[in-house]
Amino acid sequence: MGRRRNRPVNPDAVRALDNLKYEVAQELGYVRGGSEDELRANLDRMKYEIADELGLSEKIRAVGWPNMTSRECGRIGGQLGGRLGGQMVKRMIEYAEARMAQDQLRR
Repeated sequence: MGRRRNRPVNPDAVRALDNLKYEVAQELGYVRGGSEDELRANLDRMKYEIADELGLSEKIRAVGWPNMTSRECGRIGGQLGGRLGGQMVKRMIEYAEARMAQDQLRR
């Protein structure tokens, strides 16, 4: 199988989504710290802790994240991000609803 090349549909949105992820993670108490680098390091640490609990650490070290199956990554992400992802979606819906309401008022 060839190397995966995951590219965002809108590269400009990556930064905004990362900021949202770190903001929500802080609110949920998943990470503590002020800088984005600290937040990223804490999330990565938690990701590896979960992988270890699920018995996937050795495979990650052997083949690397890009060569892990979707199912394996989903197991890790599900443990770490279930609540985080749900809260991010909820926040994005709130932003969209607020934007739609503003657009309606302008008409």
